[in-house]
Amino acid sequence: MLDLARVRALVAATRFAHLRHVSQTGSTNDDATALLGTPASAGLVLIAEHQSAGRGRRERAWIAPPASSLLFTAILPEAIATTALWAVPFWAALAIAEGIEQQTDLRVTLQWPNDLLLAGRKCCGILATSRVLGAHAWVGCGVGLNVLRPAGDAATELAAITPEPAFLSDSASSVEREPLLAALLQSCDRRFPLLADPQGVARAWERRAELAGTPYRIEQDGTGTFDAVALRLAEDGSLVVRIGVGERRVTLADARVVREPV
Repeated sequence: MLDLARVRALVAATRFAHLRHVSQTGSTNDDATALLGTPASAGLVLIAEHQSAGRGRRERAWIAPPASSLLFTAILPEAIATTALWAVPFWAALAIAEGIEQQTDLRVTLQWPNDLLLAGRKCCGILATSRVLGAHAWVGCGVGLNVLRPAGDAATELAAITPEPAFLSDSASSVEREPLLAALLQSCDRRFPLLADPQGVARAWERRAELAGTPYRIEQDGTGTFDAVALRLAEDGSLVVRIGVGERRVTLADARVVREPV
């Protein structure tokens, strides 16, 4: 089990100092959604050792054996502009990547729209949940980060996933979940003001992802799979790609990036 007292001591001075930890829940995002907009939820971080109904984008299951990962939803300490909602996963990716690098010296890759890769394999997914009231939105940012590769039956289950996910412990000589979680929340705290400038978030994400010129294989509803070269993020977080001599916009709602087995 996570040593919550240790984490609390490290994040006490941040906007994300209110931590709630359970051994199991259905989904920390579902738990957060029920609380969004209440005064006591501002800055609350819901953490679980295991999720029985964890999921990623487009309702895909998120498999994480107990105590192997960091599974949490951080509720933003303030409401943000509804027009900035699309930027939250990109903002979170920047913060999570920074925290990982500070704690482990590992360089993760940012992949559109909401994944972090280690050595070409997915190690982290990000999924936001929100409650919108007119021009303002209360947001919970869900994170699933694979930290310690499990053994036994859990390892067999993970090996059945294609491509198999990565864990930080695959590449880091030593990694502890408590200081790592603290580093992630500290990074979220430092970067929180950036959400006031969604286009600034997009440009920062593009730079960190080294997006321009990166090849992508994309599966898009209704049109099948195609290869393209990424150019930039559009003003709403869509991916602008080059196919041949033309450009095409790939929206968040109707596409996913295909990762080939490594």
